[in-house]
Amino acid sequence: MTSVMSTSVGPTPRTLRGHDTPESQGPRGRFSAYLALTKPRVIELLLITTAPVMFLAAEGVPNLWLVLFTLVGGALSAGSANAFNSYIDRDIDKDMSRTSSRPLVTGEISERQALVFAWTLGVGSVVLLWVTTHWLAALLSLAAILFYVFVYTLWLKRRSEQNIIWGGIAGCFPVLIGWAAVTGELSWEAWILFLVVFLWTPAHYWPLSMRYQDDYRGVGVPMLGVVRSAPEVGVQVILYAWATVVMSLILIPVGQMGPLYIAAAVGTGAWFIVESHRLFHRAVAGEADLRPMRVFHASISYLSLLFVSVGADPLVALIPGLPGY
Repeated sequence: MTSVMSTSVGPTPRTLRGHDTPESQGPRGRFSAYLALTKPRVIELLLITTAPVMFLAAEGVPNLWLVLFTLVGGALSAGSANAFNSYIDRDIDKDMSRTSSRPLVTGEISERQALVFAWTLGVGSVVLLWVTTHWLAALLSLAAILFYVFVYTLWLKRRSEQNIIWGGIAGCFPVLIGWAAVTGELSWEAWILFLVVFLWTPAHYWPLSMRYQDDYRGVGVPMLGVVRSAPEVGVQVILYAWATVVMSLILIPVGQMGPLYIAAAVGTGAWFIVESHRLFHRAVAGEADLRPMRVFHASISYLSLLFVSVGADPLVALIPGLPGY
């Protein structure tokens, strides 16, 4: 098992075409390289599940300073986990077209720099959340980092086709962190939204594994798109898409959600399910271009719109005289 404490494991980062060494980079290039190490697109998606939950937990507008500190702490937490992931996976990232330009592969950042950066972000996240929000939010942040690094990256990713199912739990923690920051506890609403993200993650990621199955096969990572046929993957995507939408509907009676959330959950959920079925039918028909990224991008839009409605619904409820509230 690769250690996250040592910088002596694995190949020395190499400089590829068009990339500078750490010594030759300017401040802007160095900043961009460190930013890339955190995988900012992943962070954006995680934060979209944090802020809206805080509005629901507050049943209106929470303290905006609390929201800011929670989002910054959450971003540091996700950035730390992603930086550790990039460090651990540097040996396979260099052999995958999707990840071959990551800064540890190109040599823009050294292994030691990456580890120091990852540890700094992780410690900073826990301290910031502990001081400015609630101790429970801080502990959840720590748990998310440890889970992503040790359970997913070091254990499941290269060993099990269920890596995304269970490893994806790490991506569900932002929901709990946001709720705990506001209330200091975890209620049923928080756990339902946790399960929404948990069920959504495989349906979101498996189409990506179909698109990049050659990459994953080449480095021996048993993503579902590698070890199962396209129709089999399509069935699993459909099942998890349906389960995600059903779970999102359970929030309606439990959280006493209004018409805005109901419309978003039903409308965007139907779209997500339809796209999942279309992927399956293309796979069964044996089409050369399965267009799995249609489902991948649709799933991102679905989750984003769903959680925006989670945060907007309690705000709309504050408007007097609206029917259904």
